[in-house]
Amino acid sequence: MTAVIPTEIAKQCSFPLALCHVAAGFPSQADDYMEGSLDLNEHVITHPAATYFVKASGDSMNGVGIFNGDLLVVDRSLEPVHGKVVIAEIDGQLTVKRLLKSKGHFSLQSENANYPPIELQEGNEVVVWGVVTHVLHDLL
Repeated sequence: MTAVIPTEIAKQCSFPLALCHVAAGFPSQADDYMEGSLDLNEHVITHPAATYFVKASGDSMNGVGIFNGDLLVVDRSLEPVHGKVVIAEIDGQLTVKRLLKSKGHFSLQSENANYPPIELQEGNEVVVWGVVTHVLHDLL
């Protein structure tokens, strides 16, 4: 993980919103479907006071669509429950993993078969910093 970036929402960030599905085959006339606007802050950030951004590094979460350099939107107000992707601090190191609970024991699972799960044991210092709600990455 790289730098944690605090969230500061000073103004609205609206863009035109097309209220239609986008064809992956034959293109359609998009202008016919422009029916409003979308504020990215409202769409991506549900709890502004509890939200921060962090950049991912590495390939351990590629299977869930988190790639090296992606910007992760993290909400500290959401409960880190079984199956959620979380930011966790383990023995002083930040990581992004899927939180799993089985038979009363917790583990942090990568989404890449090359990385074994991290079994959380008594004595591990673990702090969950929040639940990842969105991933932003470039396509180019």
